[in-house]
Amino acid sequence: MQKTLLSTLLLTAAPAFAQAVFPIPDTMQTTCYNATQAIDCPAPGEAFYGQDAQHEGSQQSYTNNGGGTVTDTVTSLMWTQTPDLSGDGVIDVADKLSLDDALAAAKAFELAGYDDWRLPSIKELYSLMDFRGVDPSGATDAILSDPAPFIDTGVFNFGYGDLDAGDRLIDAQMASATLYTATTMHGRDTPMFGVNFADGRIKGYPIRSAGKEKLFYVMFVRGNTGYGVPNLGDNGDGTITDATSGLMWTQADSGTALGWEEALAWAEERNAETHLGHHDWRLPNVKELQGLVDYGRAPDTSGSAAIDPMFEVTEIVNEAGQTDYPFYWSSTTHLNGTARPAIHAAYVSFGRAMGFMNGWTDVHGAGAQRSDPKIGDAADYPEGFGPQGDAVRVLNYVRLVRGAG
Repeated sequence: MQKTLLSTLLLTAAPAFAQAVFPIPDTMQTTCYNATQAIDCPAPGEAFYGQDAQHEGSQQSYTNNGGGTVTDTVTSLMWTQTPDLSGDGVIDVADKLSLDDALAAAKAFELAGYDDWRLPSIKELYSLMDFRGVDPSGATDAILSDPAPFIDTGVFNFGYGDLDAGDRLIDAQMASATLYTATTMHGRDTPMFGVNFADGRIKGYPIRSAGKEKLFYVMFVRGNTGYGVPNLGDNGDGTITDATSGLMWTQADSGTALGWEEALAWAEERNAETHLGHHDWRLPNVKELQGLVDYGRAPDTSGSAAIDPMFEVTEIVNEAGQTDYPFYWSSTTHLNGTARPAIHAAYVSFGRAMGFMNGWTDVHGAGAQRSDPKIGDAADYPEGFGPQGDAVRVLNYVRLVRGAG
């Protein structure tokens, strides 16, 4: 009887002490920032304490296998080392493919004796993101002369947009196999989620543009398909454990929108009160946060946020007056090349990624990762910001995380 009871208790408690099956590689951000600039990392109780650089995750680690492949020793996934598909030593428009061609090319691709390559999912592709990068949009000449992409260029080859072919510098969008389950741009597009290692974002990109197939850089992957597929357990105490990533999350969010500095402080306030029985909650880094996205859900198709329904999500009214779901802050600063390089922090949209394009609409899809100013007034951006008029909110929501092991 005692053995049966003990076994039952262990099984019941198991989700809270999960060992990660697929750890999420760290963002690699090691510098601390205030609302605009780099700072010495703050101590507990000081402003901006608890940000990305102060919580070290599974550090990115790669093995160059030779023969054009790289193995990620954190995820165990094997990658092609370069998007130079033409093999001419230059990464340019000649290497770009449409989504259909990329999917077909993956099936036929052989390298280093392997023929089981595939186009990566958005979570697999995003696992390579390195937030030591600097967004070159609006950057100074000094930054543009020595740009820093959001991928480890000591391991992988990388190319910005092909300026000679009419690309912008940031036109380095990379294809994934993950499609949005809804439409964007006033119902015009059913986009593909892609990662841009030039400007450090995930967006839903149209598969066709102006009647033509849109072209993307491509890297192929092989190995276990379980990375980024959550295995969630409700612990029955207001927390949810993901056995895949080894992370524990609060079931409820902050319930109110906060500024970035406030969000960091809010996490520390919860720790001071031993929130839900723990005192090591933190604002998640952006790669941890993106790991929660359920890309099979969207407000227009599932009537919910892009997250498993066991999580509680505060409803909001978006810029178009629709019932929607929030952007969530990460602890990760999104660097740019301007005079205030740290003014933005990365967020993930669990509702529509709104933008102003002939009026307000979902421009990038639920599950997009963009950035918002840490300070300022959203009223100063009545038509959003950037090429697609990205909605600027300044105040976003929070969901806390801690290690479950």
